[in-house]
Amino acid sequence: MKKILIIDDEVNVALLLSKFLTRNGFDVSTASSGNAGMEALKGGEYNLVLCDFRLEDTDGREMLRNIKTQYPKTGVIIITGYSDIKMAVELIKMGAYDYITKPLYPDEILNTINKAFETHYALVEEAENTTTVVADKSKSKETKKQVFASEFVAGTSKASKELLRQIELVAPTNYSVIILGESGTGKESVAKSIHLNSPRHNQPFIAMDCGSLTKELAASEFFGHEKGSFTGALYTKIGHFEMANGGTLFLDEVGNLSYEIQAALLRTVQERKVKRIGSTKEIDLDVRIIIATNENLQEGIQRGKFREDLYHRFNEFTIYMPPLRDRGNDILLLAEHFLKIANSELGRDVESFSPEVIDCFMNYRWQGNIRELKNVIRRAALLAEDNEITMKALPLEISNFKTPSFEQSSYSSFTQEAPEVKENRHDLKNAALEAEYETIIRVLREVNFNKTKAAEILKIDRKTLYNKMKAINLK
Repeated sequence: MKKILIIDDEVNVALLLSKFLTRNGFDVSTASSGNAGMEALKGGEYNLVLCDFRLEDTDGREMLRNIKTQYPKTGVIIITGYSDIKMAVELIKMGAYDYITKPLYPDEILNTINKAFETHYALVEEAENTTTVVADKSKSKETKKQVFASEFVAGTSKASKELLRQIELVAPTNYSVIILGESGTGKESVAKSIHLNSPRHNQPFIAMDCGSLTKELAASEFFGHEKGSFTGALYTKIGHFEMANGGTLFLDEVGNLSYEIQAALLRTVQERKVKRIGSTKEIDLDVRIIIATNENLQEGIQRGKFREDLYHRFNEFTIYMPPLRDRGNDILLLAEHFLKIANSELGRDVESFSPEVIDCFMNYRWQGNIRELKNVIRRAALLAEDNEITMKALPLEISNFKTPSFEQSSYSSFTQEAPEVKENRHDLKNAALEAEYETIIRVLREVNFNKTKAAEILKIDRKTLYNKMKAINLK
């Protein structure tokens, strides 16, 4: 039986959690202080620890450090209040599996614990089968590589974990990959991660922005040219295919290429040979191709803008990038990451975000996704007056953003019609939010108010659903 230790100085909370988890098949023990918790760990092999962040004799940071040092195979989930979310995100970076915010919801707790036991995060049942190290040629073939680009941040949301799983699956293969997603979701960082997890990680990764290519330049950029092959060809140029030989070629916004260039690309991809403009010599290619687009290529095929045969050459594996607004508390994880980068760039020491900023970040729509968040953090780090980013440092479109306010009456029973937005109904942002919340309410009704099922149908994680429900006082 899976053993869980609950460390919480609120006796009633620990007792209720213990009874609930026992009914769900776990062997549960409790401790009312940090010292008592460490003593309990000495007496038995626990698979998982649920630890309150604020204890009378210590805090979650110190407990995590002690547990991971003395019992590295034991997983840790932090129980925290909403005001401590920033610190909880930091604890995840230190090795905690996840965190649960108060007030505690039974289905969220159970789902998080079950997920913990299913994953490779430092749990006894998984430890013997989980080996993750930086890619190294001297390691055995059985060693699992987990090398990620420096700008890739593996989040903790359901969408991020699924994205990570797909990267790990496809990276060791030679499959061509299509990465689909909105602008700014981090498609290039995922492409780099796939490359760095592949056997080609020591070979070139060449990125090419197809959206910036003119019809005249595209052929030369892709295939290269010989000196004197056309007017203005003053020197021999090596094309991107040749530069990426042996490695990975990443083609961003491939839907913008002209139909003629697509035809030339098709031949190169099929034959795995390239010939510079003005040359008769064919060069053998060993290139993995990853493409990315925010357009619907299948619609492009129907409109005659994109070649169907080229699409199927590329489409050996498809990855869908989740928008930032559907990644829940990954927003805070990414914000912390970008703050560290901004501090390094600016030579500053901004440490944190105010609670108002955290709340604003969690409720903002982030239409520009990760790229928008990164730019906001860089700007805010520059404008911060002390070691904390406050609302004053945010752009007006974010600090003035308001979640639509709904009528509060009789909503606990879900019996009335969807409430009306009090904001300007001609405002597209408010119209979109109104439609979003109406969809949430409809789905909750359909699944008899099971929030876990509702989150799966809505394709968001549970924390995101709880935050959206909280925004309109939906209980």
